Amino acid sequence: MKNILLSIFLVFSSLLFAQEENFVLHTETGDIYGTLALAQTSKKMPVVLLIAGSGATDRNCNSPQMKTETYKMLSDSLLNYEIATLRFDKRGIAESKKAGEKEENLRFEHYINDVKSFIDTLAKDGRFSEIIVAGHSEGALIGLIAAENNQKIAKYISIAGTALPADEILKEQISTQPQAVKDLVFPILDTLKSGKTIENVPQMLYALFRPSVQPYMISWIKYQPQQEIKKLVIPILLIQGTTDIQVFENQVDLLQSANPKSILCKVENMNHVLKICSTLEQTAQLATYANPNLPLAENFVKCIVEFVRK
Repeated sequence: MKNILLSIFLVFSSLLFAQEENFVLHTETGDIYGTLALAQTSKKMPVVLLIAGSGATDRNCNSPQMKTETYKMLSDSLLNYEIATLRFDKRGIAESKKAGEKEENLRFEHYINDVKSFIDTLAKDGRFSEIIVAGHSEGALIGLIAAENNQKIAKYISIAGTALPADEILKEQISTQPQAVKDLVFPILDTLKSGKTIENVPQMLYALFRPSVQPYMISWIKYQPQQEIKKLVIPILLIQGTTDIQVFENQVDLLQSANPKSILCKVENMNHVLKICSTLEQTAQLATYANPNLPLAENFVKCIVEFVRK
């Protein structure tokens, strides 16, 4: 009973002594909007820059296809420990939609440069003791590259980050499809890997490989996460859930092998949206992608807090 009362007290006290501020990053193509959440304290606190995953995922880890509130929950949880966060809508997404490049002009480097600009801005804010970059899924690679040779970043956190290039991950994800599908997809991925585009895309694959998105895919595929993580000399935390059906558990093992000094945190029964799901069964998994009231995996937050406070 005492533990329950203590938890309730911590939640309410964090709400009373916390605040959220609108955060705007001005870019040449438009403004990128975010939310800065921080405890109301006179002492400096660490700030975690949260980078969303792929697709139309917004600052709270919601999209037209899912509603999880995951990043909002993480931000609220970290405030209990006087750890500030900045989460944002990527260019072209949600409130930052107008900042989006035309699809044919978008490159992976746009996201990397946006993160670097957020870091530069946070570094000028006297309220923060250090900056920690934390990327989820595709955001883990964006944050990783932004952290290289960047003295303004104190620590790096990869959450469900991949160890293999994007083309190899896509091949792995469709490895269970019929051979006819693989015979169509694999040559396209190999062509993009070589830096070339494809003019005649099969209709059934057009949504994935439409000509306007191919330049972005080429710019993304060229990065090899295992090689990139070797370049980091700052403290690294690698987090992976054991029931993630989008990024398999072996990925985090490969990342740690590439940089053995990194700290590994595997969260039992945590899936890709960082919620508890004890099964790999797809229907049960998808239900967690549409339940914003489902809490975060408890040990997930604990791993981050312990790492940040070291």
